[in-house]
Amino acid sequence: MERMRRWIEMLFFSALLLVEVAHCAQGRFAHKLLNDLMENYSSALRPVDDTDKSLNVTLQVTLSQIKDMDERNQVLIAYLWIRQTWHDAHLKWNKEEYDGLEVIRIPSSLVWRPDLVLYNKADDDFSGPVDTNVVLRYNGEITWDAPAITKSSCVVDVSYFPFDSQQCNLTFGSWTYNGNQVDITMGMDSGDLSDFVENVEWECHGMPATKNVIMYGCCSDPYPDITYTLLLQRRSSFYIFNLLLPCFLISFLAPLGFYLPADSGEKVSLGVTVLLALTVFQMMVAESMPPSESVPLIGKYYIATMTMITASTALTIFIMNIHFCGAEAKPVPYWAKVLIIDYMSKIFFVYEVGESCASPFGQMEESESFHSPNQHQNHNQNLHPKEKPKAPPPPCCPDDDKSAAFSLTFDPCVYCSCRGTGGILGCDPKLVRNVEYIANCFREQKATCLKVAEWKKVAKVMDRIFMWIFFIMVFLMSILIIGKAP
Repeated sequence: MERMRRWIEMLFFSALLLVEVAHCAQGRFAHKLLNDLMENYSSALRPVDDTDKSLNVTLQVTLSQIKDMDERNQVLIAYLWIRQTWHDAHLKWNKEEYDGLEVIRIPSSLVWRPDLVLYNKADDDFSGPVDTNVVLRYNGEITWDAPAITKSSCVVDVSYFPFDSQQCNLTFGSWTYNGNQVDITMGMDSGDLSDFVENVEWECHGMPATKNVIMYGCCSDPYPDITYTLLLQRRSSFYIFNLLLPCFLISFLAPLGFYLPADSGEKVSLGVTVLLALTVFQMMVAESMPPSESVPLIGKYYIATMTMITASTALTIFIMNIHFCGAEAKPVPYWAKVLIIDYMSKIFFVYEVGESCASPFGQMEESESFHSPNQHQNHNQNLHPKEKPKAPPPPCCPDDDKSAAFSLTFDPCVYCSCRGTGGILGCDPKLVRNVEYIANCFREQKATCLKVAEWKKVAKVMDRIFMWIFFIMVFLMSILIIGKAP
């Protein structure tokens, strides 16, 4: 057993020694290979055997991350992995002469590289990809993988913001070589998204690639390019909860301004406060959007809401003017009494304190008002047909009613005491005029209060009408605006 263990240990150490010797030999052959390849090599010339033939360059782009989308400046910042593959006719070797060495990795600055650039670059820095190593195979195939952070111009359409989708192009092509010298082919039909890191604001729905051959005005030769179209969809949850939902809730405060009592003195200030709040949200949206003619969908919603709030504030001022009609105002027109006080108040359930559905407005006031002797007859004529009018007052006060002369009601008994010479108070014209003046003042005050109450009732009914109208407008406007989202 001891001898067997020693044999195993000797075989293990021999294998390790052979591996190290092989690596040393491979490293020696790689060093010799590099010296042989670079002995008469020039990286300044296009590596082809026949200068009349074009060099094929295969391009493949992998999207790793979307770093930022600047809508205002219309710039897309992306992190890409760019792979370029071509054949160098001057960098070939026989692998049998170099101990079966097939692949070496050397700095990219030592070999010729295609001058592929991003045509729609939007950065002041014109440097290309990072100078990473290239993978060189024995048949002359060179693969160059290099990361790059690109800033490309992208035409941003914010018509449906925040439910918009964007298409940003990344166009790669040779800057100096035409299609007869360097031809570009696609490694895949689309960009590689297998290593894509999800963005918090944008969803990537694909990256199709197309090859274009363009004849520019400066030159008569064709210039091929490959365009990768990045299909982006904005994640709208952030904007819904931070821009749309506050505006939707604030817009519902505008109709509630009509429900606020006019005597509180806060109706107009509420509308102005809501208008200022929406102005702040609109400025936040305008700062992030490009100054274009197309108004974003959320901007249209803000403008419509602000217009509605402005109209509600103006109507509030008009209704408050009706509410605070004083004694000098004209009586409420008959059509307004019938249409607004009688019918519209019942439809919108507007009743005063102590007023029920069955009792018309002002019935209590009319029953308690003062009447002159001539008005008693007219009042009796307006009674219900089933009700019997009271008997008219006697032409003269009875003798046993001693307190009638001291009543403040405008009663014919006051005159009776002056007609006869045997009256209790006797004929006192000054007292009669004073009592008549007091009665007229009470009647005028009661009539004025009734007129003011009618105007307040009209204003309250109009408030309730406009409140429901604006509630419906806010709801329909929100549905129409959001329903336009794709």
